[in-house]
Parts: sequence; structure tokens; C-alpha cells
Amino acid sequence: MRFDFAKAGSGLTYEIRNIVQIGARLQSYGVDICWENIGDPVAKGEKIPEWMKETLKKALDDDNSYVYSPTKGVDATREYVAAKNNARGGAQITKEDIIFFNGLGDAVARTYASMQVDGRVIMPEPTYSTHFMAEVLHASFPPNTFCLDPANRWMPNLAELKQKVRHANSIVGIMLVNPDNPTGYVYSEHELMEIVHIARENDLFLMFDEIYHNIIYNGKSTPLLTDIIGDVPGISMKSLSKEVPWPGGRCGWMEIYNAGKDAAFDRFINAIYQQKMAEVCSATFPQAALPLILEHPNFNSYLKERVKYYEKISCIAADELSKSPYLYVNRANGAFYMTVVFKDGVLKDTQTLPVKENAMKDYVESMLSENAELDKRFVYYLLASTGICVVPLTSFFTSINGFRMTLLEKNEKKFTDIVRKIRIAVDQYAES
Repeated sequence: MRFDFAKAGSGLTYEIRNIVQIGARLQSYGVDICWENIGDPVAKGEKIPEWMKETLKKALDDDNSYVYSPTKGVDATREYVAAKNNARGGAQITKEDIIFFNGLGDAVARTYASMQVDGRVIMPEPTYSTHFMAEVLHASFPPNTFCLDPANRWMPNLAELKQKVRHANSIVGIMLVNPDNPTGYVYSEHELMEIVHIARENDLFLMFDEIYHNIIYNGKSTPLLTDIIGDVPGISMKSLSKEVPWPGGRCGWMEIYNAGKDAAFDRFINAIYQQKMAEVCSATFPQAALPLILEHPNFNSYLKERVKYYEKISCIAADELSKSPYLYVNRANGAFYMTVVFKDGVLKDTQTLPVKENAMKDYVESMLSENAELDKRFVYYLLASTGICVVPLTSFFTSINGFRMTLLEKNEKKFTDIVRKIRIAVDQYAES
């Protein structure tokens, strides 16, 4: 090449996927990997029910499933989504307030890319990688965050949020994932109303990633953004990929609330739409299938059973991991992830776990720099020693040492064995 033209990027690593490379290398040494790093229910053994397959076949029989859709998405599906939202009685929208994307990753990337570089969105810490990496890439500066407190059940520090938005004029929006990824925290109505108040008071927009809204358990509940937003401009992000489940369908959408009430917000939404127009449209087939699946008579009972299982698994994980004196454990109450935190001073850069072959140990050490995060060191050794693949918590932009695992294993006995092995490994690592 006549010059080095590759963009440098943000310097951040998407560890949820990056660790797969480590696991694949260890597989070549004969390690049997248990993938607890990524939220794919199907890959973890969930079977797609026959009624859902038959529904998809019905959509495939319709020739309209093969055409370009309008840029914003299939008209009938957007009308369905708008009607479903409006029936709640909250913020009212039309099909024109809905834009479909090829998964929420696409929606997230285009949303932050449509902002001027000096406009910032504040988000919780730890926060989901896709959001903070897209926000950092757009601004070329570290993200603005407010803390979720592991010592207080991951409750958000709303006083910190209020102070930061008042003193940083560059902040134009507040983003949160509810239920939260990576922690499994479910925001209360009181907390959400306070966040709406902060946005209104400081003339900000709200962006709620609500992809897991129908996966809530352990007696918790939370309103949707549409229920509480009032007159504040906002975006809700939703997807047909987790509750169905169909992660490979790559079908996400945004619902835009209170369009037409703020000129700057309207220009922002139009910039997102213009980006989407350059792509022509998102995949038509999953959009066409969406109403058919959600309105199927078996859907609600199917979803209820899945949520009931996640509740059971969350309790098994919390009960087992709480036996370790080296961990802070907060039970997940939503989504299908659980985040565990090491107590202060537990981790050191000299600790190890037994690894069968020296070559494997050498490989793990070679992947850890001298200043590697301490939880990343534990996670890599856990992978090499037990084959269990989790994600270091520091990869979710936080200085808190811990790890995130999924609650997706469909074999209860196997899951119980996994969390027991993790707990034993934690104790052994801490005492090495």
C-alpha cells in the first residue's frame, strides 16, 4: 500500500468476542470449553419450538418477505409495533416514529455516529460494551459514566448522575440498559422517574435499551420508557433476538418518543434516518415474521416458562457463589447475565490456577501484558484450568474487578456444576 490507511480505532477491545480467540486456541490443546461469555440462548442448548418454526415457514411463503422494505421498515410491522406501544397509554407514536435496523448493534452504532463529536451521552458503569465503545468511537474520549454500586445491589448513584449532567454541558443524553447488562439489575419505577426528571431539568434526551424488558424475575418489575417519559424526547431500543429467541435474526428497532417537540432532537433523529437510507433498508424477513411470532397463541406461555427457568438458575448461581468469602454476589433479577465482584485486595498479579500443560500456561501468560487487569488474569486462568469461559468485568468500562457469566445453560445439573467449579476456582486462585 502506498500509505498506512487503516483507521486506528478507539483502542478498546470487545472482550465478549475477543476471548473466543483465546478459548479456540485452548481447544487446540484439548480443553473442552464451556462458553459462558455471550448471550446466545440457542447456542447454549435452547430448542426452537415447532410452533415458531412453523410461523417462520409461513412468513417465508409470503413473497413480500423477499423484497426491499421501506427504509424505516415494513409498514405493517411498524403499524403493529406502534399500536402495541400506544395500547399502554403512555407516549403515543405512529409508524413514522419507528426505524428498524439489522440488530441493535446496528442501531447503536448509527445512533452515536449521528451525533456531533462534542455531544456526549452519559451511561451507567459498568456498561454494556456495544454502547460505550460506539460512544467513545464517536467522541474519541473516554465515556461519561455514573456508577452502579455492587455493595448496594447494583443500585444507580443518581446523585452522581445529577451532578455530572449539571457540570458537563457536553452531555446531551442519558443512556441505560434496563434490565441491565452486565449486572442483571432491574431499575425501580422510582429510580426511572428520577432519571426522567434529571433529563427534563437539564434539557437532555433519554435512550433506554429495553431489549430484555420481558425477561424479569424474582418478583421484580419495571416500567417501559414509554410509560414514564412524559414530554421528554427519547428513544427506546428493542429487538427480536432475546425473548423469542432469535439472535441471528438481527432484527432490532428504535421507537422515538416526543418527536416534533425539540428541533435539535428532531435533527438528530433525521441524521440517524439519513444514515439508514444510505443502506436502503434492514432485512425484511424477520420484520415480516415479528407480529406473527408475538401474536401466536403459544408465545406468552413459552416466554413465561423461559423466564421461570432464568429465575431458578439465577438463584442457584447466587446461592453457590455466595459460599466464597472472596466475592460480592448480587442475584440477577433480569436479563440472563450475572455479574460477580471480587472483594478489595483479593486479586494479585502473581496468582494462578493449575493448568495441565506448560504450553497452555505459557500461552495464557503471553496473552497477559504486565499491566493486565487483575480480573482478566483470573478469567484467562479460569479458562485454561477449567474450560469455563466468562468475561472480565473491567471490559465493561469499570475499575471494579469481577466477571460476567450467562444464565443460559439449559441443563440444570450441568449449570450447577459450572457455578460450583467457578466458586472452587475463585477460592483456589485467591489462596494461591
